[in-house]
Amino acid sequence: MGDRLMMPHNVNAAGNIFLDIFRILLDRYGPLHWWPAETPFEVCVGAILTQNTNWGNVEKAIGNLKKEGLLSAEAMRDVPVERLAEVIRPAGFFNVKSARLKDFVAWLFMRHDGKLKQMFSGDWQDLRKELLQVRGIGRETCDSILLYAGNKPSFVVDAYTKRLFAHLDVISEKADYEEIRALFMENLPEDVEMFNEYHALIVQHCKEHCRKKPLCPGCDLHFSCKAV
Repeated sequence: MGDRLMMPHNVNAAGNIFLDIFRILLDRYGPLHWWPAETPFEVCVGAILTQNTNWGNVEKAIGNLKKEGLLSAEAMRDVPVERLAEVIRPAGFFNVKSARLKDFVAWLFMRHDGKLKQMFSGDWQDLRKELLQVRGIGRETCDSILLYAGNKPSFVVDAYTKRLFAHLDVISEKADYEEIRALFMENLPEDVEMFNEYHALIVQHCKEHCRKKPLCPGCDLHFSCKAV
């Protein structure tokens, strides 16, 4: 990713609030170069471990996996689930998450010979449907795997996304995951780089301004925010 993310030339941006907000956030924070991982498999593991915890705890758990030589599909398949749980303890809910990791890896070997390259080689929308059938892989986890590990144009929605765009009165506070994701998918180009940056920018902005109790001074999106 370059130093400056450019808007695609083939996008008609007139009246598109999703592109307007993307531009404003990109101007404010610049490219953020998400997701922090060394390999696609590490992304998949991180996407599962980050459920119901913060990224700092996930980093500790991933560090443990690396130190124990367990950050590969083969090693994770072969390690006893109880041992895996101990290694990922910093991520919280470690017994549940160790079982989810084992389920994901078992599915990966059963369906794709344990190879992520093979897993990502087909139609990504079919893969999304398949991944969502794996126990412990919810929509946000699934889309994170597709976008950050597979470089597929599947927009990731999280609690920050819902909070920000509800405050901006773009979506209803009662909108569900698929409703919100569909709006982004329909109003943005199928651009992996943009989806990657947009999600990171939303997270950054919500950490700095659009909190549960909004910190409005300095926010560049005040022009349409109903939380003001």
